[in-house]
Amino acid sequence: MAAVKDNLLVITGPTATGKTAVSIRLAHEFNAEIVSADSRLVYRGMDIGTAKPSMKERDGIPHHLIDLVDPDEDFTVADFQRLAFGTIEDIISRRKNVIITGGTGLYIRSLTDNPSYQDQPPNADLRQQILDEIESRGNEALYEELADFDPEAAGKIHPNNIPRLVRALEVIKSTGRKFSDAVKEDMESATDSPYEFLQFGLDMDRELLYDRINRRVDQMIADGWVDEVQGLLDSGLTVNEKPMTGLGYRSIVSFLRGETSLDEAVELVKRDTRRFAKRQMTWFRGTDGISWIRVAKDTPPSDTADKIADKIRGSFRC
Repeated sequence: MAAVKDNLLVITGPTATGKTAVSIRLAHEFNAEIVSADSRLVYRGMDIGTAKPSMKERDGIPHHLIDLVDPDEDFTVADFQRLAFGTIEDIISRRKNVIITGGTGLYIRSLTDNPSYQDQPPNADLRQQILDEIESRGNEALYEELADFDPEAAGKIHPNNIPRLVRALEVIKSTGRKFSDAVKEDMESATDSPYEFLQFGLDMDRELLYDRINRRVDQMIADGWVDEVQGLLDSGLTVNEKPMTGLGYRSIVSFLRGETSLDEAVELVKRDTRRFAKRQMTWFRGTDGISWIRVAKDTPPSDTADKIADKIRGSFRC
């Protein structure tokens, strides 16, 4: 007889839909700890611009895979997968349940689909050469190179997604193989996950979501995001390093360099975040196994958590 797999709860969806607040309420009800599946939260010192939950917001619930590395350190999806599986095992061994929370679809898929990543080791010198080329020629020129050699990979990478663009070119230049072929090999080597996943996505009317995004960006500015970015630059980070290419950071850097006004930078951040949320929904809508929960304008997180709780009650062994 096959062993009974532990059930893990996944709360996902676009940015600004309230995933953290809902997850914390569910964690209290189901004796659970939270494993973050947000690629931005792994970096120390990048708190405001990533909407990292404060200790007060965490409300006594342990959150894992947050503040793992400094912004100048590499961190890959393979690293996430390895650490996440180890963390999950530790939580379960302590007779507690697991809630995976975040909007990085690739991180979540690394757990649900369990690909065996044939991770090409980072080549720091080559990566710097590619970044230097982006600085001198522009990312569009490098994107065209990718499209010429590997159109399939280019079709899945946005020209402004510098980390993915650099990684694709790094693998191509290191191995002489198409990046898309390497990704396919990872997925073809997938093995059955040791867990069952109860996946729920939070969704809301687009106008409401965009309003929440705009308000959150305004609050980030009020909380001191500009000073946070200046501190990162003062520490020696450059605008092309992976964490600084994260959502909104380049726009704030443009303001600090005197290239735009603060109002212009803020509007760019809002626009880019809205576009990012749209891309997230495209990803998640193409993912099997997610049950969607519609969040209305005045719906408190407790009500959304109650809807999910009613659907999963009895699904955990402890």
